[in-house]
Amino acid sequence: MLLLVDNGSVYTKNIIDFLSAKKTPFTTLSYDDIVLEKLDKFQSFILSGRRKNNRDMNAINSKIVNHAILEDKPLLGICYGAEILALTVGGTIRKMQTMQKGNSKITTVHKNPLCDGAIEVYQSHNFEISQLGKSFTQIAKSESCNYEIIQYLDSRIFGTQFHPEMTQDGLGLIENFLLL
Repeated sequence: MLLLVDNGSVYTKNIIDFLSAKKTPFTTLSYDDIVLEKLDKFQSFILSGRRKNNRDMNAINSKIVNHAILEDKPLLGICYGAEILALTVGGTIRKMQTMQKGNSKITTVHKNPLCDGAIEVYQSHNFEISQLGKSFTQIAKSESCNYEIIQYLDSRIFGTQFHPEMTQDGLGLIENFLLL
């Protein structure tokens, strides 16, 4: 069973619709409804984006990241989810000079199981991962962002700075994540 953590993104419904269409068994919980002691019942995690910063949300998502790392479970952090992944494991984020909104092209720079070559993605963020911790690999980049996709070590833990739930190429990336 997959846990989709709803951090308040306006795009979370797109993830729910996609998982439902793929007949993927999943549970959606708002970050503030998560019981950390029950994380063991989930085999994988998707952390959604967010609308606003919240200290409790950050703490809960960080604990989910650490659980996935310790238990070697697949995790996909989307936008904010990628940022909290990076922050939890030694990376940094920064506010961008301009809001990134709309479609853009990203290019893979490292072989990975999620995507290959150039793909069309949807951006909606004004923060970005600025430095990766030493445990991360840069998987893809764009003209506006060096760390569009990151991977923790050689694990099944990934972050996307963009919203894959908003384009066909991005949905293919989520589908590949579900196969991990």
